[in-house]
Amino acid sequence: MKNLLIFAFAVSAFAQEYKLEPITTAAPGLPAAYSAVIDTKGYRVVGPKGAWCEVWLRKTIPTTAKSGEASVVLPIAQGTLLGILRFPSAGQDRREQQLKAGVYTMRYSNYPVDGAHQGVAPQRDFTLLTPVANDADPAATPDFLKLVEMSRTSGNPHPAVFLLQAPGGATFPSVTKQGEQDVVLNVKAGDLGIGIVVVGKAEG
Repeated sequence: MKNLLIFAFAVSAFAQEYKLEPITTAAPGLPAAYSAVIDTKGYRVVGPKGAWCEVWLRKTIPTTAKSGEASVVLPIAQGTLLGILRFPSAGQDRREQQLKAGVYTMRYSNYPVDGAHQGVAPQRDFTLLTPVANDADPAATPDFLKLVEMSRTSGNPHPAVFLLQAPGGATFPSVTKQGEQDVVLNVKAGDLGIGIVVVGKAEG
């Protein structure tokens, strides 16, 4: 009973730390090319210090055949636009790189299988953020190296990255906690469910 009460308290405390709010208006400052493909309804993740980030998904995210790799969990092609993320005030990515307030595109990628990235996450699915002013074409599918260079225009030496995952049995939309430090936004675009780790820290 004691352990059950401790667990219930921890869940309650987490619920107070991070919550989800619906957004009923389109992302501000979108170029016309993006306005046609991005949903006008979005999601705001609110943390202990107020609004942390806002996300608007693409109306429909193109999918591919599932990869045969166990480390790749989402059926999405390299460079595909997933949506728009806005930091109302300064934010940070999974590397704890500081990111300026503003609107960013979110594009899908897999980190390479090499020694430099070993152990950063159990799966290789990530989204890379690029300031929308530096990403003119929503239909583009930049290759890995091109996308890395685009994402570096956020002003950091490394691309700005958020971990992605298959949401499993999560309800949509929702904010859930994973492990000790990850906060996951679980959302759907059409039939495709995605878990976006909007707060977290790289393990390696």
